[in-house]
Amino acid sequence: MHDEASLLERAKAYDPSALSEIYDRYSMRIHNYIYRRVGNVQLAEDLAAEVFVRMLQAAQSDKFARTSLSAWLYRIAHNLIVDHFRSQSQREVQAWDERLGAAVDDPTVAIEAKLAQQGLRAALSHLTGQQQQVIVLRFGEGLSAPQIAEILDTSEGAVRALQHRALASMRRVMERGNV
Repeated sequence: MHDEASLLERAKAYDPSALSEIYDRYSMRIHNYIYRRVGNVQLAEDLAAEVFVRMLQAAQSDKFARTSLSAWLYRIAHNLIVDHFRSQSQREVQAWDERLGAAVDDPTVAIEAKLAQQGLRAALSHLTGQQQQVIVLRFGEGLSAPQIAEILDTSEGAVRALQHRALASMRRVMERGNV
């Protein structure tokens, strides 16, 4: 496997093996990220495919990633998600990934986990769009504050502040039982 800088240069030259490697390396992560935001498998598949179509189009232009390929792909995905929600007449509750909980044999544990996920999903729906974005990227995708800052084109301090406010808000919502 090549390092990201080398992969980026090869992809800019439209090297088919580099483009294939990018898809293999990032397609599942991008799909999962989109799914966490939209909560619909088919829509997530469609939007993830569109991310890679745009990547191929950009590889032939000067709009291709310059430094971080990962951040650039997440930014495309973020923009597609925003466009999707803007185009809807009514705002959907953005789903939290139900796969975060492990499968268990005990039905009581499974029900408690399901209720906890529903509580998290409901608490997440009380956040602003930017706060939701930071929480999903940080805890759903496991990205660092610097990576999120690059994706959202903001400072690390702003990301940390959004995360702090989002977690505090979710805690208040869950404590009040508003979920």
